[in-house]
Amino acid sequence: MLASVLAGLLVAGCTEGYAQPQAAGDNPAIAGGKSSAPPRPVDVKLASGDPRESGGVIAAGGADAVYDYGPSVMLDRGQTRMWWCSQYGGAGPAGDDILYAQAQSIDGPFAGPSGGIPAAVFSGAPGQFDGMHTCDPSVLRVGTTYYLYYTGAAGDHALGNAVGLATSTDGVHWTRAAGGKPILGPSHDVHRANVYGAGQPSAVYLDGWFYLMFTDTTGRAAAWNGAGQFVLRSHDPAFGSGVQALDVGGFVPVATTATPRGRSVVEGFSSDLMWVGALDAFVIAHETDTGTTLTFWTADFTENPYRPVVIPGPWKEGPGLVRRADGHAPLSTAAPCDRVPFDVVRATAIGGAGAPTALRHYGLDLLGSQACANPGRVAATFDGVTMPSPDRTMDLVRAGQRVRVDRRGVAAALAGELLEKEPPEVAALPVATRLRSGAEAFQAPGRGLALVLDDRRLWRVPDAGIVAGNGSAARPVTPAQWDGSPQGVSLVG
Repeated sequence: MLASVLAGLLVAGCTEGYAQPQAAGDNPAIAGGKSSAPPRPVDVKLASGDPRESGGVIAAGGADAVYDYGPSVMLDRGQTRMWWCSQYGGAGPAGDDILYAQAQSIDGPFAGPSGGIPAAVFSGAPGQFDGMHTCDPSVLRVGTTYYLYYTGAAGDHALGNAVGLATSTDGVHWTRAAGGKPILGPSHDVHRANVYGAGQPSAVYLDGWFYLMFTDTTGRAAAWNGAGQFVLRSHDPAFGSGVQALDVGGFVPVATTATPRGRSVVEGFSSDLMWVGALDAFVIAHETDTGTTLTFWTADFTENPYRPVVIPGPWKEGPGLVRRADGHAPLSTAAPCDRVPFDVVRATAIGGAGAPTALRHYGLDLLGSQACANPGRVAATFDGVTMPSPDRTMDLVRAGQRVRVDRRGVAAALAGELLEKEPPEVAALPVATRLRSGAEAFQAPGRGLALVLDDRRLWRVPDAGIVAGNGSAARPVTPAQWDGSPQGVSLVG
């Protein structure tokens, strides 16, 4: 699967931006909609510091694994969790498998869920579109549900790669979604010498939208060698409805995920996407001659607010950004209002099977983010973060305000990141309401689930696991009853 993607020279580049506002969600300033904030930065050069790299390989498949590449790295409630592409002879069909391991820090040591060698947690399903290969994982957690976006293929025939989706409650045991069918395949706009097809997904959850960036060597806006990264978004994690595609005029509604690919955001393969609240920008990590290049885009993908930055060092295959559970950038533990850490894991050698291996960690901090310059910046920087409150409860920052949550486990499930101490800057954000243990919950067709907080408003939650974890029971109501109730925002950004 890998060889045809790497055909041709990887070139650093950014597609020209086009001014078109993105539709606003719960928090317009975060979602890229209208706000009263000052003009956003364009082409700003940020200083960097604290370069770092692991002393050696941080994770590798055991047994008879001969390659390791394409990692998805998540900071998840005190653990560093990693999924990547490898192959075990005893893990089902003879093709790529997705391995899983965890550690207490990004530099390892990484071990399987039981403490042994990394486990093969997802493999091909014979007879299906992914009958032989499952590779290139991108993992999110939204509420209590983990989403695995991956490349699947039934064999090595031309244009056989497509993107699939699986879900889990623990990140280890997975169930195929969308009836086991691909959620995205090649667009067939242009057939080039590179016959890889569609794959290498990277997913982010932001303001109610699932963003999916991916390779499609048949995309109209891809380069001569098939290099290009395309973006879709939807409120549906399986992209079965309400899909919007990033085109030359911004995000536009499309009928299916097979829409023509009219705009590429980076000319490259095997890239990773992350939202950086402290910079109010997306970042795309992609490999270039000197290392991993970080290319920045505004929330609506119209401008490059910061100049590209390179994390130097050797590489043989694309990077995996170290991200929060929702695909956002983690906070700096040293100076969250000034520093933004960027860490990647990438394959750095070609192994005996002629495929990439030797996963190592590289990183640096960008300085001078001014992430706490005003309340709006504080809200964007700490959105989705939870921490202890002065009332011996937990504070969850959502849409510019704090919500007091009685149960720590519920707060951790709602959060993209968990802190053990409240930063002083967060104290300036207002406390909106409180989520009490056992609070009333509603469920309505076409509306979803919501908890009733102390302000008597409905605050949406993404899945039933949150409701159950709070000791609540969802009461069925009609859409009219739901719509007639006072509304809060979603408790998960």
